[in-house]
Amino acid sequence: MTATENTQTTQPLLDLQRLGMTIRRRRRFWLSLGLLGLVLGGALAVLMPSPPSAATRVLVIHQADTPTDSGTLVATDVALLQTTRVAEQALRRLGANESPEDFLKTYRGTPVTNNIMEISVEATSQGEAMRRAQALADTFIADYRQRIRTAADAAAQALVDQRDRAQGELNTVNGTITELTVSGDQNDAAHLQTLYARRAELESQIAQLNEEAEQARIGEPGVIAGTQIVDAPRPVPDSLVTAVAMNAFIGLALGLAAGLGLTAVLSVVRERPVLRREVAEDLGASVIAELPLPHRGPPALWRRSRTVKDRKRVAVTLARLVREDSEPVSVLELGCAETAAALALDVAEELAIDGKVVLIDDLPGAQLGRLAGTTERPIRIVEASSLPLPVWPEELHVGVGSVSPGTAWTDLARLGTETVLVVRAGHATSLWLHTVARQLADARIPIIGVVLVGPDPKDRSDGTLWNGLHTALRGRAGRELPTARVEAKADEQKTEVFAPVQHENGLSHADDLPTKRFAPVRPNDAEVS
Repeated sequence: MTATENTQTTQPLLDLQRLGMTIRRRRRFWLSLGLLGLVLGGALAVLMPSPPSAATRVLVIHQADTPTDSGTLVATDVALLQTTRVAEQALRRLGANESPEDFLKTYRGTPVTNNIMEISVEATSQGEAMRRAQALADTFIADYRQRIRTAADAAAQALVDQRDRAQGELNTVNGTITELTVSGDQNDAAHLQTLYARRAELESQIAQLNEEAEQARIGEPGVIAGTQIVDAPRPVPDSLVTAVAMNAFIGLALGLAAGLGLTAVLSVVRERPVLRREVAEDLGASVIAELPLPHRGPPALWRRSRTVKDRKRVAVTLARLVREDSEPVSVLELGCAETAAALALDVAEELAIDGKVVLIDDLPGAQLGRLAGTTERPIRIVEASSLPLPVWPEELHVGVGSVSPGTAWTDLARLGTETVLVVRAGHATSLWLHTVARQLADARIPIIGVVLVGPDPKDRSDGTLWNGLHTALRGRAGRELPTARVEAKADEQKTEVFAPVQHENGLSHADDLPTKRFAPVRPNDAEVS
């Protein structure tokens, strides 16, 4: 593949390069949302302070506690604390007329260690919060001990039932022994020995079951005695500075997340080209220069000279291109009227060195008049509506207009037969860029090139198109070479040669277009053979 061939690449479903550049270009938007979240979070902490609260800590001893426990037992205790049964019992202890569901929203349990749980309660005052914390802790401990005793009673009852079964079997064995002893049959001696052994085993089992049942009725004494309040209810100090800092940080994080997410979604949905490659493909013209956006506020004081210098440099390049033809050229803006007007003034000043120049102002709001001011310039500014027909042939005309939505496409030919588009990156959608390119093509106004305003400084994409040589800068530079190249020998031709395209009636495109078209001329196969 040669350098002059147009390489077709498959566009990805999600262009990460464009996404990253869009997020970077919209940093003011998502940073503003982050700042807004920061301010709202801090204001919320001041305007809606947290209610008074109190906290207490409870030591909970578990029967199945092991050193390898990962906190599941105390997590169960927290879940039981936040049940309507505990809340209802605590309200009954407090004598408060409040629904358990509403009371549940005012307190929470937090695991501190595997055996310590902290209870935090909010109320209308510090005293009420401490009273409710004490009631909750007492209610939870009482409920926990009741559950332990209930489990112990169930275990004791199971042991008693097992003892009763063993006692019934012992009674049966004793009755059998009595019958065999009364009968005095010597043949039953071995059977008696077996019955005596079974009786001793049952008596021992019954005694052990009686002891275990007594212990089970008592419950787990260590568990019941060890579960207690280890830290009495105390007010939780409420620091306004800490609350403001915490809420502001949360608001900042939420604002940044919302801003970045919204920016990423809009960059995919709105499809506004920001890369040089995308702008060139959508307009069908190469990007020939770049200009920064006009700075606002204090940065404009120390960056103005650099901006003017860059604009002067681009104006010199465009003036050099315009000097090659005597046809009028237009500067059409899309999203950057101020930059286009200033660039047109600079181009007109460069062209005024060689002769008279007329600027045709078709921008909304008389941008050219405000920029020119009262300073005497070697150019004349004429409103497009008052432009006479025919125009003055002894002067060079540079038209300045707009291709924003609402443009009167049929009037663009009055501004110039060729145009330079000044487009702001990320301003228009791909659909509108296609519309501009199609309307200019229908009006037979070739695009010399595109001046991209406000490009991303990290954009490394190629904004040069390898097709459309009749409007490309390299095509304009090589207009005097076609005749000599056509006469060159076939064996010496290494690349394509360009010559004017002829119609069937003998007229070339140069007769009906302000810019000459060039088409590839290849050696005749017969001559080569």
